[in-house]
Amino acid sequence: MPEEPIRHGQAAGSGKLFGQVFGIDPRIAFLAFVVDLMLFGGELATLGASIVVSVPAGIVLGIVAYKAQRRWYGDDHDAALIKALIIGLLTAIPTPLPALLAVPSGLLGIAHGIQKRLSAR
Repeated sequence: MPEEPIRHGQAAGSGKLFGQVFGIDPRIAFLAFVVDLMLFGGELATLGASIVVSVPAGIVLGIVAYKAQRRWYGDDHDAALIKALIIGLLTAIPTPLPALLAVPSGLLGIAHGIQKRLSAR
């Protein structure tokens, strides 16, 4: 059975649009950005002692991200789980890297939301 050709804006090997594959709900992207600032803004003040907080914060953020991606963004279980694990892992790593990824993913989420509203009309 031949595969359906990839349409413009689709990710290879998927029936989902690019924004849904890589997008994060904008509220979760903002939350990841804020949590990242709070965790690693305090790293300098505490001389690294707050690193023990980053792993539990990453776990909690991952759970929140999973639930939000499922409910607010419409991701299926696997897509929401993968995105949540990525957000949780990047938050737990003691670098300000998640902000570099959360903001563009949130922008894709905004574009996805606009596209969904326009197609519902």
